[in-house]
Amino acid sequence: MNAWYVAAWDAEVGRSLLPRTICNRKMVLYRRQDGTPVALEDACWHRLVPLSIGTLQGDEVRCGYHGLVFGPNGRCTHMPSQETINPSACVRAFPVAQRHRFVWVWPGDAALADPALIPDLPWPDHPDWAGDGSMTEVKADYRLVIDNLMDLTHETFVHSSSIGNEALAEAPFDAYHGERTARVERWVLDEEAPPFWAGQLGKPGKTDRWQVINFLAPSVIYLEVGVAPAGSGAPEGDRSQGVDMRVLHLPTPSTDKTCYYFWAHLRNYNIGDQAHTRRVLDAGGGIMLEDETVIEAQQRAIDEHPDHVFYNLNIDAGSMWARRAIDRMIAAENGPVLAEAAE
Repeated sequence: MNAWYVAAWDAEVGRSLLPRTICNRKMVLYRRQDGTPVALEDACWHRLVPLSIGTLQGDEVRCGYHGLVFGPNGRCTHMPSQETINPSACVRAFPVAQRHRFVWVWPGDAALADPALIPDLPWPDHPDWAGDGSMTEVKADYRLVIDNLMDLTHETFVHSSSIGNEALAEAPFDAYHGERTARVERWVLDEEAPPFWAGQLGKPGKTDRWQVINFLAPSVIYLEVGVAPAGSGAPEGDRSQGVDMRVLHLPTPSTDKTCYYFWAHLRNYNIGDQAHTRRVLDAGGGIMLEDETVIEAQQRAIDEHPDHVFYNLNIDAGSMWARRAIDRMIAAENGPVLAEAAE
């Protein structure tokens, strides 16, 4: 609970009421007249009717049932048919911030909500990078999305028509971890590029391909991915002959078995070509749909086999470290005994 989560793309939040559920907390988002984002509990103090079906009046929300009005700080400012306002009349106001084209919320203890803890993801609004993204609602535990991303071996089998090939599944990798981080690095050297990457590079011949997966608990992953002509120096640090992307994956837990999956593909080449941005966005949407299909099927199977114990392969190293980092954060919030057990 005590973490920043992406609640929306910046363009989604405006002068209308947007309902979202983050970590089982129902919220309503909107912008003040000066553009500042607001996140309030989506339940009127009076009869719990969702404020998101009310109306926005200036910087305040009027309940659509009996007309109580709540300010951006959650305090009730008007009650119909009476001058005295009950001092307990308020709804929770969640810490909210806008950064890197996303609106972030903190569903936990507001006193701990330091904006400096928002992950540094500079590419969406950096002038040297171009691209776009979207969001899809996935009917699965957000940790299944993280498992999927921390082991990209699945690209060979799930995305064989776009970003996967046989060479990827057999390539060696290295895995690292910290207290809240995990990192997986893989190189596929002197092999044919899969269709998507061959199209991005636009040059014939074999390639050197890199995948670096970076995880920050509880729900931020960004990929450093790309290809370059084989032998052009990419493994030694010179990627200038190739194409390089940063792919953001931000699965935000909604309920225990649903999540908002925010994603974006950013590139440092052809940055002025909007048509290229659209083609990459469309390709990314197709890839995300393939992942969504598999992950939702996995969630259904888990529900049908609640006692099943999973066994891990070498390729699961990254997801194991990610899961342990999340478990430690949850245990720390639940008390010192559980935190020690998570270690």
